[in-house]
Amino acid sequence: MSISLEEVRHIAALARLGLSDERAQAMTVELNGILEHMQVLAEAEATGAENTSTWSATSMPLRADVGPPIPCADAPSAFAPAMREGFFLVPRLATHEDAES
Repeated sequence: MSISLEEVRHIAALARLGLSDERAQAMTVELNGILEHMQVLAEAEATGAENTSTWSATSMPLRADVGPPIPCADAPSAFAPAMREGFFLVPRLATHEDAES
């Protein structure tokens, strides 16, 4: 599968991109190189490889989050206007004022 110069220009027009003739030709070469690489990958032997397409964010193996805590130079209360139970308090946005009424 390959892509033609006319197809690159058509896609650029759909995306409202202004491509010069030189850039459109370069883009055609780059895209055809990518498509050739994808064809090689599609033909590669993958027997015995672990199927990871069914992994989700909850089943993906994660490393342990370890390490010492990094202390701040100043306590957060020194630069925060207001805090409650270790959290920063921020003023409500003016655009959300009418949401409660």
